[in-house]
Amino acid sequence: METLRLEFQPNIKAKLLELLSSFSSDELKIVQERSSFEDEKRMLQARMDKINNGTAVYSSFEELDILLEETISKYEG
Repeated sequence: METLRLEFQPNIKAKLLELLSSFSSDELKIVQERSSFEDEKRMLQARMDKINNGTAVYSSFEELDILLEETISKYEG
């Protein structure tokens, strides 16, 4: 199956759902979008902007390894 995201005016929702209901469940499944989609989209766009404009802060593999070890040891005991 493929996924298609639609944006529409609220006043056509009933007509749209009526049209979509003519398809079988094998042909079409309506999936509700997560409410946090727009928040995640904004967060990812902000991160991409930082990468693109050169203000992103990067960590070395060694720094990430130390952070991971500290996090694991904090929850092991």
